[in-house]
Amino acid sequence: MLLTDPVTLENDVVRLEPLEEAHAPDLSAATIGLEHAWYTSVPTPETIDDEIARRSAWRDAGSMNPWAVRRLDTDRVVGMTTFCNIDQPVRHVEIGYTWLGVDAQRTAVNSSAKLLLLGHAFDACDAIAVEFRTHWHNRQSRAAIERLGAKRDGVLRNHRIGPDGILRDTVVYSILPTEWPGVRRGLQERLARA
Repeated sequence: MLLTDPVTLENDVVRLEPLEEAHAPDLSAATIGLEHAWYTSVPTPETIDDEIARRSAWRDAGSMNPWAVRRLDTDRVVGMTTFCNIDQPVRHVEIGYTWLGVDAQRTAVNSSAKLLLLGHAFDACDAIAVEFRTHWHNRQSRAAIERLGAKRDGVLRNHRIGPDGILRDTVVYSILPTEWPGVRRGLQERLARA
């Protein structure tokens, strides 16, 4: 299976559905309350259609595989996630462009989605590395990535210029196939306790 293949992934908590326009109403509602996050890129209710179109265009170009995150206990789409910066010949991928609505944060949703994505990357797509990147100032995201068991590869200084002109330092993490069994067990244990 290719990292770019559209596929639905599901466990007891979430279903990751290939992103489509029909997800827009739930996604618009899920963006409410995320306006304060200057260090990450979350669409607004007014820009959600454009964001779906942008991610769909990247999917069509082969560089992204986007999903809507559906929380099964409410049957609501509560965010988005992707395989991005896909390098299929090398079988290297980043999990990124992820955001969850306020009601889904600090729940089992993120861990459950990451368990599905990592399992798909390593077990179905034979990835040699899964990478995560986040803004230096996004301490919540950095902590979540570290709780997964990803190892910090380093910091890309002045990596990007934000829309507001502020320079971004990007923290890079990764998980390798040999680390996946331990990461999987850690996620399963955390979800069992939740």
